[in-house]
Parts: sequence; C-alpha cells; structure tokens
Amino acid sequence: MLWVKAFHIIAMVTWFGGLFYLPRLFVYHALSTDTISQTRFKIMERKLYYGIMTPGALMTLGFGLWLLYAYGWSLYKSFLWLHLKLALVGVLIIYHLYCGYLRRQFQRDQNQHSHIFYRALNEAPVIILIAIVILAVVKPF
Repeated sequence: MLWVKAFHIIAMVTWFGGLFYLPRLFVYHALSTDTISQTRFKIMERKLYYGIMTPGALMTLGFGLWLLYAYGWSLYKSFLWLHLKLALVGVLIIYHLYCGYLRRQFQRDQNQHSHIFYRALNEAPVIILIAIVILAVVKPF
C-alpha cells in the first residue's frame, strides 16, 4: 500500500502544479493584447489542462479511492478529518472544472475577467492544499 500512497502523492503534486499554474497563465493571457501571445497562451492552457492537470486529477482520485478501499472505509468513516478532506477534494474538483470553463472562454476569445480576478483565483488552491495536508497529517478531528 505504500506504493499506492506514493503514487497518490505524486499524482496530487502533479495536479496541484497545474492548479497553481493555469490561473497564472490566465493572468498573463488577460493582459496580452497581441495575437501571437494570445495564440501561445491558448496552446499552453490547453496542453496544461488536458495533458497534466486532468490526468493528475484522475490519478489522484483513483489512487485515493484505492487507499480508501484498501484501508477500509468502515474503519475511517467515523473520522471527521477524512470527511472534511474529502469535501475539500470535492471543492478542488469543482475548481478544476471551473478552470476548464475559463480556459474554454479564453479559447473562444470570450474572457470577461481582468488579470486581478485571476490573481485572486490563483490563491484558492493554496488555501485548500494547506487545509488538506493538515487534515491528512495531523488528523485533528
């Protein structure tokens, strides 16, 4: 099971790398005015979302479910920390999908937000990551 846990963590780091970087690309994309830059950002955003973020998310979820099954859901189902962690993972999935929506808006040249919005959006996964790590390691509840 340590291999599964290791791959879960590797996939999570990959996913978070994308969750941190895609909104940063949105900041620069929102500031760009020339066609060459906009085209380059569209390519980078698409490759990041589909080539790194989404596979990282799916592998994180897959290995996480494997761990839940292997360690016995019945053993952990009464622990509040696990329910909170899973709820935060649900929020991350929604955030991930929202980033995909924003990516499609940029792809269609229909962005409606400023670079300031994307700078603020970029902070959300940091806060969630801190909470998830504390819940998983410290298990305060």
